[in-house]
Amino acid sequence: MKLRTIIILVILIAVLVLVKIFFLSDHKEEAPKANAPKGQKVNVTGYIAHEELLENKIYSSGSIMANEEVVLHPEVSGKLVSIHFKEGSFVAKGALLAKINDADLQAQLKRLGFQLKLAKEKSERLKGLLDIQGVSRQEYDEGASQLQLISADMDYTRAQIAKTEIRAPFAGKIGLRQVSAGSYVTNATTLATIQQNNVLKVDFTIPEKYADIVHIGDKVQFTVDNTTAQSFATVYAIEPKIDAETRNITVRALCSNIQQGIYPGAFARIELVAQKKQSTIMIPTEAIIPELKGKKVFVSRNGKAMPVMVQTGIRTDAKVEILSGLSAGDTVVVTGIMSLKPEANINIVGITQ
Repeated sequence: MKLRTIIILVILIAVLVLVKIFFLSDHKEEAPKANAPKGQKVNVTGYIAHEELLENKIYSSGSIMANEEVVLHPEVSGKLVSIHFKEGSFVAKGALLAKINDADLQAQLKRLGFQLKLAKEKSERLKGLLDIQGVSRQEYDEGASQLQLISADMDYTRAQIAKTEIRAPFAGKIGLRQVSAGSYVTNATTLATIQQNNVLKVDFTIPEKYADIVHIGDKVQFTVDNTTAQSFATVYAIEPKIDAETRNITVRALCSNIQQGIYPGAFARIELVAQKKQSTIMIPTEAIIPELKGKKVFVSRNGKAMPVMVQTGIRTDAKVEILSGLSAGDTVVVTGIMSLKPEANINIVGITQ
């Protein structure tokens, strides 16, 4: 048994020695071959940074709105006795659109008119008696006050009568009628809508990062679904705060040259040229490498890839603005950057435009 055990141990030791010789030794020898030689060059393409015109275009969506729009409601309750407009027609500012029954107010105004006449005659008599000291000053003042009170009551009644007349607040096109003559209406009743469409508003939103580059006077180009024609508007107002939920800013533009087929409420596709810079460095977006401390690019210098930290600005669909870190004439590595290390040897096989 002892001899057999010794033989088995000798065989196991021999097997382990052979494994070490034929497998482990070969693996260690081949391991260095797996790594590329230090002097091997990486093929990349480059882009020569240069100053160019930056035309920043912002794309968004918005809505077409009338320049002015009002829902017409009566100020007082009563019976609608007449309607003086045709649906879909143009009405002038101040035109009478509808009339509510005011017979009681007219009667009250007539009565006050008689009272005013009597008060004036009484005031004149008291003035004559005062001149000859036939009445006291107090009696004359009471008569004069009564005249003023009646005159004020008449002004109030006229104001109440004016509330029974619904007039156009501005010149525009009136919409569909919602009531008929003879209906009893209240201040919650909608009579119709009136819109001023000779000028249209275009409301849209932009991300907060563009807050400082959109200004009054910027040009807006937009299209709507029911026409292929392009229309133009000018930014004239910007909301002074950022929406806390969407992180967007609302912008409003005016369109004065209204084309056929553009109506309030339509969906609009917006293209805004927010800012132009005559000379700024732009590079392809794929050259940017984001890091925890910022952004960097690889620049070719003496045949080596050198990392450079950059500060970016406005981004277009294919390029990004470089605010600092690069100069005109620098060759920026565009492709193959993921396999590069600092000071790696590179071979530029092409220059992108």
